[in-house]
Amino acid sequence: MAILIDGDTKVICQGFTGKQASYHMERAIAYGTQVVGGVVPGKGGRRHLGLPVFDSVVEAVTETGATASAVFVPPDSAADALIEAIDAELPLVVCVTERIPVLDMVRVKQRLAGSETRLIGPNSQGILNPGRCKIGVMPAHLERPGGVGVVSRSASLTSEVIEQISEQRLGQSTSIGIGGDPVHGMGFVDCLELFFADPDTDCVVLLGEIGGDDEEQAADYLRKTKPSKPVIGYVAGLYAPTQRRMGHAGTVNVFGQGGAADKMEALRGAGVTIAASAAEIGQTVRQTLRS
Repeated sequence: MAILIDGDTKVICQGFTGKQASYHMERAIAYGTQVVGGVVPGKGGRRHLGLPVFDSVVEAVTETGATASAVFVPPDSAADALIEAIDAELPLVVCVTERIPVLDMVRVKQRLAGSETRLIGPNSQGILNPGRCKIGVMPAHLERPGGVGVVSRSASLTSEVIEQISEQRLGQSTSIGIGGDPVHGMGFVDCLELFFADPDTDCVVLLGEIGGDDEEQAADYLRKTKPSKPVIGYVAGLYAPTQRRMGHAGTVNVFGQGGAADKMEALRGAGVTIAASAAEIGQTVRQTLRS
């Protein structure tokens, strides 16, 4: 079992014929993901990667029964693509697009309110259920099926940790990159709730980074709920300078707030086992499960 996706998930791609979308969707198809078509306004009726192209998300959903969308639309029009997917009532939307203007994402968040759509991203590495479904840009050679849920803001650290967990012969139930932008869809708390309710997830690895308050929200949630499943955490950016953006808009430590040390202390106080270093996360997961 997994959260949000499984082998029955039917995926469309918005921006389907673009270079990056073509590259990653071709690999998703090879992985076994049920990609059923794509959406590119003005190109409806054509075929790409052997699949139909539609002019709108509504048309694609009606014709294919799609339940998820991968969004590879450029930043200046990505918000409109997301709103179109929300209005089409897709259960899951995964947006890998980086540098969407913050005010555009505020519009998206407003449209999400009260909808049935779950948004992962933007600036997301995607979501992966080993051996069944891959949506986004996660590497597909490091994972193995297992009982460790992974939720992360950092794409590169996610890949490293998935490999560490696999080397420990534990495997992952689902891996989710929630993205690092300051205004985004699902957060740590949303994912933790789903992992705790999943009978096939034994523990959760939470990978944070400087900036924002997702980690503090997660710590507050864990203090209040006291879940029975262990959570292993790590926050990247311990030595990052203040008032400087590191990589993308979400990773900025302003005036000493949102720093890695404070975030790790908040998580530790909520019962999270903090790995001593990024290189020891997989080993920490193994030790935590044994104890």
